Amino acid sequence: MKQLLILLPLAGALSACAGAQATRTSANTMIIDAGAAPACGAMGAAKVAQKSAAVETIRAGYDRYIITGGQSQNNVSVSQMPGHFQTSGTATYNRSFGTYNATTTYVPGPTIVSGSHDRSLGVVMFRNGEPGAENALDARQALGPEWQDIVKSGVHTCL
Repeated sequence: MKQLLILLPLAGALSACAGAQATRTSANTMIIDAGAAPACGAMGAAKVAQKSAAVETIRAGYDRYIITGGQSQNNVSVSQMPGHFQTSGTATYNRSFGTYNATTTYVPGPTIVSGSHDRSLGVVMFRNGEPGAENALDARQALGPEWQDIVKSGVHTCL
């Protein structure tokens, strides 16, 4: 039960952590630009880009695709917000003499993680039976048995 309580917020945080955009560059080629949240990592961005290539291949009326090139970039940064000091102590008075014993502790501010992992792919698309299609990846097979739902909704998670 405790593991489920930990995984549910993480699953929710990753449920809409990614996206991609396709730019058609010719009748059968495109560029996929994908981005994923810092929690997804570089591998998550790669999964989003690859699945998006399959989705966009089917949406364009093709069956298979070859990834001809790729680039990746890590734009993730971590910032530490300012913290504050906490001082506590005790004062002791004895006749005309007094002492103060104090402890000061620095409490750092919150850590902010921002940015994204980005991936860009060059894609060539083929219809079944066209020259070169025999070496290309099957887009439906790449998406799995729920390929129709994924094509309809798009890729929005890095899982």
